[in-house]
Amino acid sequence: MSQPTTEQRWHPRRPDWATRSQGRLTCYRIGVGTLGGLVLVAGIVLIPYPGPGWLIVFGGLAILAAEFEWAHRLLAFARGKYTAWTHWLGRQHVLVRWGMYVLTCLVVLGTLWLLGVFGLVGGWLGIEWPWLASPFFG
Repeated sequence: MSQPTTEQRWHPRRPDWATRSQGRLTCYRIGVGTLGGLVLVAGIVLIPYPGPGWLIVFGGLAILAAEFEWAHRLLAFARGKYTAWTHWLGRQHVLVRWGMYVLTCLVVLGTLWLLGVFGLVGGWLGIEWPWLASPFFG
């Protein structure tokens, strides 16, 4: 049996209005790419923070996968790697898991400091310690 072509394996489901002309299709693809790209970037920024960072990343990839085959393949790959990572972490000793939590907290605190959040909140509370100021925005 022959291998299915790319078109047979994956085909985007486009709304009827988008397929009526090449111009509409181009606008649709640009819109999907822009929206999916913005959601994906927001998710990547939010990954280290408590909350739905990875969910937003997968949402952005799903939006892009509605129109682009490369995003469809990347979404399947990322889901597999994320599942493998969570299973691996679940099998590790409690010290390794806690180490990952501590590392995540350090990344969050470091980025908040670099963005000047500590200096801003300190200013609201009347605390003017020099080390609270960001090296970039202080």
